[in-house]
Amino acid sequence: MKRQDLTTLEEAQLVELAVSKNDQLAFAELVNRHQSNLRYSLRQLTDWNEALADDLAQDTFIQAFKELAKFRQQAKFSSWLYRIGYNVFLQHVRKKALDTQSLDENPLLSNQIEQGPDHDEESEVHQKVAKLLATLEPERRSVLHLFLHRQNTHQEISDIMGVPLGTVKTHINRGRVVLQDGLQEWRG
Repeated sequence: MKRQDLTTLEEAQLVELAVSKNDQLAFAELVNRHQSNLRYSLRQLTDWNEALADDLAQDTFIQAFKELAKFRQQAKFSSWLYRIGYNVFLQHVRKKALDTQSLDENPLLSNQIEQGPDHDEESEVHQKVAKLLATLEPERRSVLHLFLHRQNTHQEISDIMGVPLGTVKTHINRGRVVLQDGLQEWRG
């Protein structure tokens, strides 16, 4: 099938082609549709470390290709993909033992966006929120990212992350408190 024809297909059809006929162009179309959002999500989780986020995105797509036959289409493809991406991110965090490092030693915080001469209040707030999110444990940070940035529902977040719905709600409520308190202190 030609690439141009693939752009008109539904995701379920692309998955079916990729699985049943090992159609790499069909999988490439899935990647094309989701790579930008996945990379953005991973950049949020890695505190804007673009190189790391791109590496994690590549690992996510490799893992997704290997597991594509397991996708049962009970959830959206993007939710299934984000779950893989989240697991890849957690594997990285565990491997680097980021949870046990102090904030000063945290390599994710060393990649803060530099302030330029055109620095305005909106980018300042954005950077402060990114710093506050980086202080949270990975699971809470991921829940908040999926909720605030990806605008997933509580149930979608539960499905993506494989955690109970009540845990998602708790992470959102407690994370909001941390963000609100941090922003209030900063604005003083």
